[in-house]
Amino acid sequence: MADYTLEEKDGFTVIGLGTDLKSHYTDFAGINKEKAEFWQAVSEDGRLETLKSIAENDYIFAVNEAVNNKMMHYAGVMSEAPAPEEARVIQFPKGEYLVVKGEEETAEELMNKLTGIAFGQALPEAKNVAYVGGPNATVEMGQRNGFIYGEMWIPVVRK
Repeated sequence: MADYTLEEKDGFTVIGLGTDLKSHYTDFAGINKEKAEFWQAVSEDGRLETLKSIAENDYIFAVNEAVNNKMMHYAGVMSEAPAPEEARVIQFPKGEYLVVKGEEETAEELMNKLTGIAFGQALPEAKNVAYVGGPNATVEMGQRNGFIYGEMWIPVVRK
């Protein structure tokens, strides 16, 4: 049984830098490799630091969203500031979210763990709600005791 909660959230905006994931949606190893390479690139070239400079808080968002029939993945921050030219403004709706909390040694491990639990266990177990698409995100919230902690946020609707 997955450990999750249903929480009401106000709508919010994430400014994100994206990549088009080419792996088939069932190729988890391929998707995870593409995401890891993308995060390494935006961390090393300074683009993530530029985004952090306009952030409203210290949270780092890893957003997944289908856009124009493409599976997109974004590194982002919560912000109402004007987006840099190469970035996308991603609107998260006000409403109910399925939330899975966790902690891991690295941000990549946290993202993979939370995504697996949320989509593999929590959503199938949550009989009274459904995910009907739209952006979802893992949110890196901070560090404690040598671990990175965070949450996965998936917008849901009542069945």
